[in-house]
Amino acid sequence: MIRSGVLARYRRLRQISKEQHAAVLDIIAHDVLLDWARRLDLTEGKAVVLENDNELTLPEDLAIYLPRLGRSHPLDRYARVARFTSDSDEAIVLAAMRRACFSLWRIERRHPVTGLILRDLLRDKETWLIDEAMEKNAPLGMEMAARLLQPESFAMTARIIVPLLPDLMTRTELMEEVFTRAPALTRLQGDTLAGDPRFAIGVYRAAVATGAMDRVRFKRK
Repeated sequence: MIRSGVLARYRRLRQISKEQHAAVLDIIAHDVLLDWARRLDLTEGKAVVLENDNELTLPEDLAIYLPRLGRSHPLDRYARVARFTSDSDEAIVLAAMRRACFSLWRIERRHPVTGLILRDLLRDKETWLIDEAMEKNAPLGMEMAARLLQPESFAMTARIIVPLLPDLMTRTELMEEVFTRAPALTRLQGDTLAGDPRFAIGVYRAAVATGAMDRVRFKRK
């Protein structure tokens, strides 16, 4: 693999990902987004109240990736409208979005070509992540919560990360907060825990409560 070629492919798919996330948000009703913001304690009355713009991506992520009870999945509705040809890059990215993987991650080392090797702390496996801002700025050993897409042999972030920083919220403190709010999750492990919608909701609620999103300084590419 040649670094320039891999990065060119990543940038192409990353741009498509940005466009598709924006397009899916366009078909999501305002009251749905407001309801997710309310569940994350980001509302006063019928208004969304934010400490910083990064916080808005949390309810947006839930609105995109979690279907409302009794309603079709937003990504399924978007797919029916978009009707991409099966071999297009747009279809590849959308398929990756539909397989998106939420978990807790730790940066283990640099990839020999470009990007980072992450360890999935719930599933105990490694993933190759390309994110130019994180590669440049994030320290080895950093832990975070994030939803990843894997359109190729590499993965990309789905717009947002929640950093787990010792002075704000360690992984242990995060898990305690999540389990306190949703005790049923204590019976789950690994892929089952990571894939439960209540886990992402709990992580994002904790991020809001601790102000973790104030510390997201990586410029998203």
